[in-house]
Amino acid sequence: MKHDVMIHKIVPVKKTIALIAHDNKKKELLEWIEQHREVLKDHHLVGTGTTGSLIMEKCNMQVKCYLSGPLGGDQQIGAEVCTGQIDLIIFFWDPLTSQPHDPDVKALLRLSVLYNVPTACNVSTADFMISSRFFQEEFKKSIIDYSLRRPPIQID
Repeated sequence: MKHDVMIHKIVPVKKTIALIAHDNKKKELLEWIEQHREVLKDHHLVGTGTTGSLIMEKCNMQVKCYLSGPLGGDQQIGAEVCTGQIDLIIFFWDPLTSQPHDPDVKALLRLSVLYNVPTACNVSTADFMISSRFFQEEFKKSIIDYSLRRPPIQID
């Protein structure tokens, strides 16, 4: 029987925050960012292409932009989650509108759980996250080291 090994990562005070919003939620995210501008300005912000561009334009904040979500931006952020580069995700997704890149969205959410990345999908959760003492402090999070869970290889 294999035992999972926990590894620990120190999440710094200055965090890298991924900001993503589906089209019907972009206005809501922009309003949320304006409301929390003073806290967010001290962190590294990244986002999918359209959302990141809107944040820079409407909120006058610096954002590292990846591709638009449907063009692979969700997957690019997912890759950053896997390498430990993303500390938090604020992803206002639209539960009522079908998305052409829905598998990418599900993959990103799956990775956020797999790598224990705090993820807010609505205003209430984002408010709880940003008001947590851990938002402004360094904290230690645990992640299961899945590299030890290699499936057996069958060679015929």
